[in-house]
Parts: sequence; C-alpha cells; structure tokens
Amino acid sequence: MIQINGRTYELIQNYKEAWDQEAFMQRYSEVLDRYDYIIGDWGYEKLRLKGFLRDNHPKVNRDTAFSGITDYINEYCNFGCAYFVLQKSKENIKETPTPESQEEEKTVSV
Repeated sequence: MIQINGRTYELIQNYKEAWDQEAFMQRYSEVLDRYDYIIGDWGYEKLRLKGFLRDNHPKVNRDTAFSGITDYINEYCNFGCAYFVLQKSKENIKETPTPESQEEEKTVSV
C-alpha cells in the first residue's frame, strides 16, 4: 500500500519494475488526488504521471476512463516503456481536505 496526502493506493501493475517511490513522491501533485487510478510511465529517464477515473464515475470521459489506459500507453507512452498503475483504495480516503491535511507534507509509505 502506498499513502500520500491522506490517500491510500495499491500498486496493481508494475511493468518492467517501473515503480520508484522516491521519483513518485517528487512528481506527485495534489491535482492527482481526485483520480481513482494513477499511471506513471518513464520516458527519457523522466517519470510522467496521469490520472484516470473509474469507468462509472459521473465526470469520466473517453480520455480519463480507466478502460482507456491501454490506449493511453499505446498512443502517448514511448514504445516498450516501463510503467506502473496505482489504484485508489476505498479505505482511509479523506473526502474533504481539512486545513490540517492541506498543511501536511507529502508522505509516501509502502
């Protein structure tokens, strides 16, 4: 389990051992808090992160649906690149940020 900004994620795919805790912590942005899935892909030795929503989410569209992750990897990632997929856990999720949680530093634990 991975925890960051009061959210818990599970590593559900780690293609070519792409998961790097330190790189993830450095690249993570609060913008990703709203997504149910995060994909991290490596290109030119840099980690890119992109969020996706569950397919039945009220605000989902073709570009942000979890079912489109394979298309994203094939179309926007370098051929054969290493990547990982995180899924937000239903447990320990803070739905509404509190002033205290906004001041917390980013922490990641595995």
